[in-house]
Amino acid sequence: MLHLVVYDITDDANRTKLAKLLERFGLERVQYSAFRGELNPNDRDVLAKRVDKFIKDENDCIFIIPLCKRCLETAVVVSVKGVELIKKSKVEFY
Repeated sequence: MLHLVVYDITDDANRTKLAKLLERFGLERVQYSAFRGELNPNDRDVLAKRVDKFIKDENDCIFIIPLCKRCLETAVVVSVKGVELIKKSKVEFY
């Protein structure tokens, strides 16, 4: 299932380490503090346990949000550079 992970981490070093962890889970950065990607239920649970160590300040938080099909169909993304929640595969004809 597609997930959106957004975070607010006050410490620069922790924020960088968290981003690297999310990339290792196969997630792709869509904003400075937002990643998206496919996570099965087991990987989501493992990730949720591993990100806990990045919460060091009372203002730190991490959201791991599953996106159902209806959520994706009704989502609105406003962006100059054309960020999409779902990567659309393009078919090329030769």
